[in-house]
Amino acid sequence: MVQAYILIQTEVGKASTVAETISKIPGVIQAEDVTGPYDVIVRAQADTVDALGRLVVAKVQQVDGITRTLTCPVVHL
Repeated sequence: MVQAYILIQTEVGKASTVAETISKIPGVIQAEDVTGPYDVIVRAQADTVDALGRLVVAKVQQVDGITRTLTCPVVHL
């Protein structure tokens, strides 16, 4: 199982709607509104890195109101 944090910038005033919409996507563990340079932080998981990439590109990035994403895979050192 591969997990990642997805840092999301949204259009002004869209953070809550984006977080709510993303939280319903299968594979998303949690989606929270935050303050700072990013507006929403998501924790997601998938079976493989490729599946995680498909989740981000095909599902998360298609949500209306998102302007940019940064995916940070979790590593276990």
